Order: sequence, then structure tokens, then C-alpha cells
Amino acid sequence: MNAQSTNRRGFLKGTIAAMGFPTIIPASALGKAGAPPPSDRITLGCIGVGRQGTGDMRGFLQRDDTRVVAICDVQETARQAAKQLVDARNGDKACALFHDFREILERKDIDAILMAPGERWTPIMGIAAARHGKHIYYEKPCALTGEGAKAVRDVVKKSGIVFQFGAQQRSSFYFRNACEMVRNGRIGQLKTIAIGSSGGGGRQQQEVPEPIPAGFDWDMWLGPAPYVPYSKLRTSVIWLRIADYGLGNLAGGWGIHDIDIAQWVNNADNTLPVTTEGTGTLYDDIRDTIANYDIEHTYANGVKINFMDGAAAHRKYPQFGPGNSDLLIGTEGWIWVSRQGMKTYPESLMKATIGPNEIHVIRSSDHRGNFINAIRTGEPNVSPVDIAWRAEMICQAGDIAVRLKRKLNWDIEKAVFIDDELANKRLSKPMRSPWRFEAPDAAGNPSGI
Repeated sequence: MNAQSTNRRGFLKGTIAAMGFPTIIPASALGKAGAPPPSDRITLGCIGVGRQGTGDMRGFLQRDDTRVVAICDVQETARQAAKQLVDARNGDKACALFHDFREILERKDIDAILMAPGERWTPIMGIAAARHGKHIYYEKPCALTGEGAKAVRDVVKKSGIVFQFGAQQRSSFYFRNACEMVRNGRIGQLKTIAIGSSGGGGRQQQEVPEPIPAGFDWDMWLGPAPYVPYSKLRTSVIWLRIADYGLGNLAGGWGIHDIDIAQWVNNADNTLPVTTEGTGTLYDDIRDTIANYDIEHTYANGVKINFMDGAAAHRKYPQFGPGNSDLLIGTEGWIWVSRQGMKTYPESLMKATIGPNEIHVIRSSDHRGNFINAIRTGEPNVSPVDIAWRAEMICQAGDIAVRLKRKLNWDIEKAVFIDDELANKRLSKPMRSPWRFEAPDAAGNPSGI
């Protein structure tokens, strides 16, 4: 153990204790060179092991410096399937199972939480995890509302934990390279960032209420959302586009990934647009979020983000390639970038390199590894909470502008809309009792956890 690690551990322990948070800085967080022994690995608890959560968990299971020790999900089948993966990796059957997230957070032997429950739940669980001193790998989006995003920000920043947002494109070579080329003037002065993201889709079949499956805590699945009868359709991937559970295409459906990149490229991680306006259409079946859209966010530096569904983007900008992607347009050229690769104009930009004395952004090629390294060393991570909550606010603004059919003006410091009471009301929504951002404990005590 070196002096730097010892000093950091003592500093964090003293800081968190002084704030009134639980002192949970286990020895495993100190780390050693090479593959650590089991007693020195970062221990993980996983909350929400559906499609995204299981994918993230598989990534952590491949690492030698982490160990998954507990699973939490409201569905018995999901819990058991995840446990099989964990037990096979760990070589034992010690992985504990929970269906209530409050119980897993009480475990003193858990250093960090992988959290992927859906945005109706994320601020409640994220705040609770931070108050328990757990580091969080926090799947996007940040929250169901702007109010929730700001609440997460406040508690995470006060707690001193490591918070890694699931904006994995910040750990991609293509997006980092595109960002650095723009920051170093390779396309001249940046003017527009055009985004082609998810949208559209045909009508869904009619929802039919069904018996709740055995081993499925439906009430807990709904959580703070209004109570409705169970249906299998509602719990499929369709939930992303039901407004009680998600913001649809503009955030969890994919959009927040590319809004996040636009913020990064524009060097705007510490600010918000000054205006937001746009048009769009809503789904008219079980889904009630925005289906197709053309939204414009304008920044104080004059840069515009034109955020569109993919079909609209291809109609408007012929440079777009396939899939969800960003088109970065400057006075002297452009860069199109996606997870699959890049295109540039002029083509010579494809061979451009960034010199050691030029502008560089934080470098990560492994989003999960970057998170673990930040826990061990205290070094900055690539997607902290300040990035997450602002990206969420921009997604929320697009949704509100389209629904209200008017231009919104931002008070950037307060992160509210100027002289628009109705728009500001849409930054929050009621939560079903007993849930609130400071959730009651497992015994139902109203004082919060």
C-alpha cells in the first residue's frame, strides 16, 4: 500500500464521516498491482438485471478486479438467471438474492452498486445508494424528471462517492477522437451538432390485463409510478416509451447518449443551452412519449444542437450514415461519428492526429474499468454526475418544448425556465406513496434512509 492510497483513504473516510454519511471505505478499495486476490477486489451489488443490467453485469464479471456478491431484482426469474452467471464466474453459490433494493444497500461488504432499474426508479435508488456510501455505476438516463436529476446531483456531490454515468460513448475512440479534432479546430469554428437518434415505429398491439406471474413483485416494479393492472406488454421494452416510466426516444430510448456527446464536443459540460424549441409527434397507443421530433438547442456561444429522429436527420443532412450518430459541422468541414466509425470532409481529416501539446479530453477506453480505477485511485472518471444531470435536463427540455409547442428560455444557473410556470411544472411529477427521493426504509419508516 503506498502513501498516496493511505492518505486518500483517510481523507475520504474523514470527509464522509464529517458529512454524516456511513463510513464504508473497505480495504478492497485500496487495490494492488496485478490481479488482486478475492479479498482485495471491488465488491459489487447489482440492482436491476434485465436486458441492460445483465449486459453491464456480464462486463464486470469478466474483470479480475471486481466480484459480484449480490443481485436485486423484482422478478424471481431475472434474479435466478443472474445468479447462475455470477455463481459460474465465482465458482461458488454465495451470491445473495434480494427483491428490495433497500436490503442490498444495507450490506456492509458491498463497495459499489451497478444500477439499471429504469428512470422512474434511478433517482430514488441512486440517492439511497449514495447515502449508504456506495459508489455507483449508474445506467442512463439520470431520472424521470429534471427535479429528480438535480436531486441526484445534490446528494452524490455531497456524499463524495464515485458516480459513473452509463454514457459509454465517452469511452469510445471514435467519439473521443472526433471531440478532440473539433476542440482543436480541425473543422474550423463549430457551428452545428446534428443528432440522428431513435424514433418512430408502428402501432403496438392493444394492452390486455393479465395475472401477475409468480415471483414477480408488480407493485415494486411500478414503484413511484401510478398503479395499473399488470400486462406482459407493459413490462417489455415498450416501457421505455410510456411516460410514467421513461422519456422515450429523447432519453432512455437512446437520445441521451448523443446529447451527452454533443455537450462534450461543444465543451459545454458545465452549462446548458440558452433556448430550446422544436416540433414532434407523440405515439398514440400504449406508448405516450414523443415518436418523431426535430428539436433545436442553442448555446450562448452560438452553437446549435439539432436533435432529430433518424429519418428526419437523413432528410435534412445527407452526410448522415446509418444508426444513431452525431454530425459535427464547422466552417471548414464536418465529422460524422457513430459507434461503428467516422466519416469526414475533407477526407484528409481521417488521417489527422492530435499532438501532445494540443487540447486533450479525459481518456478512457473501458467505461467499467474507468469507474473501478476512479474508486481505487481517486482520479477523475469520464462520466461524473455533473455530466449526467445536465444531459438529462437537455432531454427534458426537448420533451417539454415539443409538448408545449413553444420556445423555452433557460436560466442556466438555476436550471429552470425563465418566466414559464407551466414548463417548470413539467420538470417534476408526483410519485406514488410511499416513494419519494428520500425513500422510506425497508420497515416503512418515514424518516428516510
